[in-house]
Amino acid sequence: MERQSAALATDEAAFVAEVRAFLARALTDDLRAAGRDTIGVHAEIGACRTWHRRLFERGWIAPAWPMAWGGTEWTPRQRFLFDRECALNDAPVLFAGGLRSVGPLLIEMGTPAQQRRYLPAILSGDDLWCQGFSEPGAGSDLAAISTRAVRQGDQYVVDGSKIWTTGAHHSNRMFAIVRTRDGERRQQGLTFLLIDMDSPGLTVTPILGLAGDHEFNQVFFDAVRVPVANRVGEEDEGWSVAKRLMQLARANNTPAALVRRAHRRATLAVAAVDPDQAQDLRRRLAGLEIELLAFEQLELAALPSGRPGGADQTTPSMLKLVGSELHQRIAELSAEAAGPYAAAGWTALGRAGADVDVGAHAMVKHLAVRAATIYSGTSETQRNVIARQLLGA
Repeated sequence: MERQSAALATDEAAFVAEVRAFLARALTDDLRAAGRDTIGVHAEIGACRTWHRRLFERGWIAPAWPMAWGGTEWTPRQRFLFDRECALNDAPVLFAGGLRSVGPLLIEMGTPAQQRRYLPAILSGDDLWCQGFSEPGAGSDLAAISTRAVRQGDQYVVDGSKIWTTGAHHSNRMFAIVRTRDGERRQQGLTFLLIDMDSPGLTVTPILGLAGDHEFNQVFFDAVRVPVANRVGEEDEGWSVAKRLMQLARANNTPAALVRRAHRRATLAVAAVDPDQAQDLRRRLAGLEIELLAFEQLELAALPSGRPGGADQTTPSMLKLVGSELHQRIAELSAEAAGPYAAAGWTALGRAGADVDVGAHAMVKHLAVRAATIYSGTSETQRNVIARQLLGA
């Protein structure tokens, strides 16, 4: 047993050394700066594309995918170590809806033609995907979706709109659920479609965040034509497809490595406070680090295969709930530590010195992370999912 443990430790050390050597070569100062300055769910899009391409060229762009589809077949422990090293080295946060959500979904549920068409472009970064789920009248209650698709021959004609669509202005593809018929239950009659963003009749309108940042959009469909071949699963059976995608998304949309990045920024903010006034801040920061360490271990233990099983509703909701709420509390501490400098806004970044930069970043981050307990299902929704599973309801 001791020999086996020593061998595992040696292999792990060698793996981490390989990752660190690659990061030292591949991460330029500009890419590291983009990683440090990340506010929302991804870094500046130019840095995202560059970093995506470098990981793709190295063969490390999709650690959780099967090797047959371009993945690495790393163990969950290796994926965790890789993500942590990327966070500690300020690597850009990828625009990863394709890699983390629709890609794994197509591997499981896509047709061979869909897999051949879409998976290579997701891996290379040629395709960027946004999610068309929420609507003005259907946020966390996705079953209330009213965007309608009417089949005409080998096409669907889509009319309606989607809202809070993260990164739609960067994306050339969207995965969406639309209504193809009215059923006795609202979950019936939904269909899952893959939509080209350059389709005639599709319009993207920006929605600015609380801090003036542009991450969200509203997308309008005016007789947008989508080939029936772009349907995932059967017509009217899109609810089960969407549920599986949400399992995949919730399990990794607030990974421990992302929260670790926020904790590093909070550490810098607290370090800048006068030591005589920072005792309570340091105590709370240490407590949050303990919670972060526990969350990292939870992530490792809860996803032994690297992704949730098809019947597992509790794990994705648990990870999303714990991760997003911890992320918010860390961002709040950063804003508090910045003191009056937190009154600075987005436009002050890079214009008025280091203290103002720290404060402006802390406040913008705090405002951006408020959405973390809303998107991919509110915290209340996650608690209900967990309760139903545990109570067998």
